Amino acid sequence: MIWLIGCKGMLGSEIARQFEENKIEYVETDREVDFTDYTSIQNFSNDKKIDFIVNCAAYTAVDKAESDKDLAQKLNEEGPANLSKLCNSINATLIHISTDYVFDGTGNTPRTEDMSVAPIGVYGETKALGEKAVTSTCNKYYILRTAWLYGWNGKNFVYTMLKAMNTHDAVKVVNDQRGTPTFAGDLAGVIIKIINSIEKVPYGIYHCTDLGDITWWDFTNEIKKQGIETGYLTNKDCVVNPCTSDEYPTPAKRPAYSVLSKEKIQKTLGIKLPDWKESLSVFLKSSLFDKTRLE
Repeated sequence: MIWLIGCKGMLGSEIARQFEENKIEYVETDREVDFTDYTSIQNFSNDKKIDFIVNCAAYTAVDKAESDKDLAQKLNEEGPANLSKLCNSINATLIHISTDYVFDGTGNTPRTEDMSVAPIGVYGETKALGEKAVTSTCNKYYILRTAWLYGWNGKNFVYTMLKAMNTHDAVKVVNDQRGTPTFAGDLAGVIIKIINSIEKVPYGIYHCTDLGDITWWDFTNEIKKQGIETGYLTNKDCVVNPCTSDEYPTPAKRPAYSVLSKEKIQKTLGIKLPDWKESLSVFLKSSLFDKTRLE
C-alpha cells in the first residue's frame, strides 16, 4: 500500500487522480495527520501495511518563508526527518519531492544530481535541510527535484497569467531567470513509473522536470499563444513586456539559472520526458482545466 501525504495540494491531488486511474491501492492524508509529530504518523501507520510513502507536503510560500523560517523548517526539514525514521521502522520506501531552489542559480549548464547545493533563500535552505535529513536517515528513498510546477488543481503561474492578460493591456514578466516549466501530470506519471519499477531504479536523488530551457517571459508568451488558440485568452492584444528581476523585487531572491539535467532519470527509467510546450498544450486542452480560475 502507498501512503500519499499532502493529497490536497497541486501535485498530491494529481498523484491521487493517477493512482485512481491506474487502480493503485493507496491511503491519503493532508493536515489531519501531522507529519511533524512522529507519534501522529506512527499511530496512523500502525494498522496498515505501507510499502511506500509519497511526501508532497511542504512549505512552498517562497517569499513568506523569509519571515516565517521556523514553520518552513518544521515542514521542510522536521517532517521529512520523521518520515525517514518511520520508513526505516516499517521497512517502507520514501519518495520525497524537492526543488531547484536548493541551487544558487549561478552558471549556465544544467544542474546535475551530484552538484553541491547552495540555496540563496529560506525556502531553498529548508528544502536542502530536508534532503539532508532524508539522505542521512532513510535506508530506502527517492528524492525528486522539480521546478516551475503547475497543474489543474490550485493556483499556479499559467492560471495567473491567463487571468492577468485577460484583464490588463500589458503585463511585465522577468526575462533573466531561466528554468523549465513542469506539468504536475508528468511528474506524477514518473512517480508511478518509479513505484512500478522499483527493482530497476537505484535509490537516490533524481531531477525531474519537462524538457526545455526558457525564461518566465518565454513561458508567458507561449501561454498567450496557446491561450488564444484554446479560447481562454480573449484579450489578444495584451502586451507581454520583459523586465529584470531587479525591476520586480521580491522578499526572496530567485535562482537566475536553475535548469535541471534530466539525463539520469530518463536513462534510468528508459523514458523521454515531454517538451514543456507539449505539456502546456495537454494542460490547457484537458477537460480537467479549471476555467473558474480565470474568473
